[in-house]
Amino acid sequence: MHEFGHGTRGSLSLMRHIAAFAASEPVLAILIVALAALQIFAPRPLATLPALVDWQTVMTLAGLLILTKAIEYSGLPTWLAHKLVHHIHTERGLALLLVVLAAALSTIVTNDVALFVVVPLVLSLHKLTPLPLKRLVIVIALAVNAGSVLTPLGNPQNLFLWQVSGVSFGRFVVGLAPLCAFLMAMLIVLTACLFKSSALDLSKDAAPQRVDRPLAGVAAVLFAAFVLLADAHHAGVALAAVGAGFAIWRIRIVLKIDWLLLLIFVLMFIVLRSVAALPWIHHALTSLSLQTPMRAFAAGAVLSQVISNVPAAIVLAGFTHDWRALAFGVSVGGFGVAVGSLANLIAVRLSTERGVWLPFHLVSVPFWIAAFLGGALLLRLF
Repeated sequence: MHEFGHGTRGSLSLMRHIAAFAASEPVLAILIVALAALQIFAPRPLATLPALVDWQTVMTLAGLLILTKAIEYSGLPTWLAHKLVHHIHTERGLALLLVVLAAALSTIVTNDVALFVVVPLVLSLHKLTPLPLKRLVIVIALAVNAGSVLTPLGNPQNLFLWQVSGVSFGRFVVGLAPLCAFLMAMLIVLTACLFKSSALDLSKDAAPQRVDRPLAGVAAVLFAAFVLLADAHHAGVALAAVGAGFAIWRIRIVLKIDWLLLLIFVLMFIVLRSVAALPWIHHALTSLSLQTPMRAFAAGAVLSQVISNVPAAIVLAGFTHDWRALAFGVSVGGFGVAVGSLANLIAVRLSTERGVWLPFHLVSVPFWIAAFLGGALLLRLF
């Protein structure tokens, strides 16, 4: 009986740990359960699963995670942000600056890293003077989604589509520039309407921000070199050099990158491509005739509202050759419901604000509708 009690307590403890893990990493937990279900009901030989992964994309993401973590640890983005806000005198001016800053950062260091810089900055400024936090978090979330559209480095779906399309870095940027410009124009108008021109005093923000200049300099140089190598489809060589270099010089940076994100990406490829290969799913997606630009665009924008834009890009890429139309679609899909982009969830989580979901959707859903209509028009014009 005594042993039975111990066994029951042990089982309950294990279940609590599993539940806590699922709550903290819901996307990873869903992917693990989905993979297990697929292996039970539609099994594939385990040896064939790695072939479903686009390793070029995973290696590029790994290298960017190391380099963006190095830039983050250098303190350069935070130093720059604090320097900029000293020149702001109104609430509207601050909101516009934060939107532009978040968008600009997201073109270089990915949308989630941009959030980890800008949202904590807003929270620290809020301690100095009252700010409309909910509205600021909403427009910052929209900003990193809009700004990250421009480059292959901005978000995971762009990174994936850049790699599978085979186009150059420059061509990708030129292809997505009209949509990014349209989204940013809409967002700037929206921000100007949402915030007042009331006076703001941030003069008390005098806390010194230390910058590790050697780390910032090395990271910037390696970032440029890494992008050039990835553009030439040598991501493996670039990752080996960057990973080995930082492992020797600053091991903490390599250890602190988001390893779970890499695992999530690997599992996404395996699970989503396995699901897309199921006969009835494959038939349904084939019947959508996604070879036409407008259909690919609409599918990306709508499916993102259900499974988020990164999975939508991975699922739909096998059914269309029009990478630009699909990139337009999943970019627009980052707006609308919160699940459309993981950046939305990260922004709200970082803000620690309660009751933000309703106002977020009151802004984001109309923004998605306008972005959908504008994106469709841009596809026809360009």
